[in-house]
Parts: sequence; C-alpha cells; structure tokens
Amino acid sequence: MSSSSSSNDPSDRSDRSDQSDPVPRRRRLRVSGGYRQLRSFQVATLIYDGTVFFCDRFIDRYSRTRDQMVQAARSGRQNIAEGNRAGATSSKSEIHLTNIARASLEELLLDFEDFLRHRRLPQWLKDSPEAREIRSIAWHQKDPTDPADPADPTDPATPGDYARWALYARWLEHEEPTIRANTMLCLIHQANYLLDQQLLGLEQDFIEGGGYSEQLAAARIAERQRQKNDPSDPSDPSDPTDHQFPPCPLCGKLMALRKARQGKNSGSQFLGCTAYPDCKGTLPIDRSD
Repeated sequence: MSSSSSSNDPSDRSDRSDQSDPVPRRRRLRVSGGYRQLRSFQVATLIYDGTVFFCDRFIDRYSRTRDQMVQAARSGRQNIAEGNRAGATSSKSEIHLTNIARASLEELLLDFEDFLRHRRLPQWLKDSPEAREIRSIAWHQKDPTDPADPADPTDPATPGDYARWALYARWLEHEEPTIRANTMLCLIHQANYLLDQQLLGLEQDFIEGGGYSEQLAAARIAERQRQKNDPSDPSDPSDPTDHQFPPCPLCGKLMALRKARQGKNSGSQFLGCTAYPDCKGTLPIDRSD
C-alpha cells in the first residue's frame, strides 16, 4: 500500500522516468569543475594526506611548524580545486589560485628539506635509485586528462585516493623519517612540475581565447546574429549591439571589443573577429567611429 502510494506521489524526486516533457539541458559557456581528474590534484591529495601522517608521527604536536606544514599542504590541494571551479567565470582567478597552490607546495618543499637538514639526515639526489623508483610509479599510471591515454575508473592503473595511497604506502608509512620525508619531496616535485605545465596552458588559453567577459560578449553577439538570420525566431532583432561595430574585414562576421594581452600594445583595446581563432581579423578602435 505504502509502496503504491509513494510511486504516485509527485513530490517523489526519485522517479525520473517521466520523459513526456524533457527540459533541454543548457551548456555553460566554459566548462569547469573536473578538478578530481587533474593529475595535479591527485598528487596534491597524496601530499596532503602524507603530510598529516608525517607530522602526527615525527613533529611535535605543539610545534608551530606542524601547523604550517599541514596548512601549506592543504592550501596546495584546496586551491587547485577552487581555481578549477573559478575558471567557469574568471581566467584570472583560475590562474591566480593555481599559482597560490604552486607557491604553497614550494613552501612545503622547503619545510621537508629543513626537516632533513636540521637532523643531519640525507636527502636523495634527483637521479638516485630511490627517487627514480618513486617517479616510476607515476609513469605507469594512466592520465585521465590525456585524450591519447583514456582512463577507465575501474582499471587499477587509474586508482582512486585509497588505491593511489597504497601504491606509495611502503614509503609513506615507513618507520624511518628519512624515507618518508624524501618520498614527500619526490611527490612535491612531481606536483610542482604538473602545476607549472598547468599554468602555462592556462596562460596560453587566456592569450589566445581571451577572458570570460570577452568570450561572453562574443557569444552574445553571435547569438544575436543567429536570431536576426532566423525568420522563425520571434525575438526582437533590433538589438543595438548588432550594429555597434563594423563587420570583420576578412570574413564579414561581427566583431567584438578585445584587449591586447602582450606586445607593444598590451593593455590597449581593439576590435577582434567573433570567429576567432578560425578568423584573426582585427581593426583599431578608431575605425569603429
């Protein structure tokens, strides 16, 4: 009885079988939020967990250094996630937060180096057998962000957080602080390299494609043009933004206001084709008058 009544209850949100009136899913202008698939975030999670366990075992619980190390590790991880989410509406925020993550991990790197130096413990060389063995684990993992290397979540080569920890457990849970600290240094170097590459990619995307505001304006102009050319669209085609700028001198499509990011004209505005990067037509601002 209760089962029958609950299945007819319109307030039951678990029933998603009604397809009679589908609502079209809108796509955001810029995709964001896939930070859990970023290799940098995965390694940063290992670093954060490893730092917490290291400090619990080898650093005085009342030491200020303990808090600083844990907070630096946490900052490295959290800012990767926050920056990735912020990228939906702000390229500058994504770059800024990713750079904070990079700086936090650099701070943590120095803390682990200090730990070894102050106790006269050896630090592994970059090409030592121990460091090479740690790096080889990362080389044999598939990269879910690489389209040429598709990752299956059920494949042991693309593990989750617990399985990923297990790959490094014999070093990260070692009784010797030298082994643990040096393993953490190897992981931090890996994360820093990944973040450096990530920042280069973000900066290049910003230079080539512009920021969110520019992309939003270009998308708006393109939509107005589509509405004007579609006789079945009842919307008002008399939007003044349709005629605000001249057509592109190369392809004839609408142009949008842009700002130069580099070179001698850095910071100055110009008109760029809304079909960029397929069309690279530009005009100086004074020709729009």
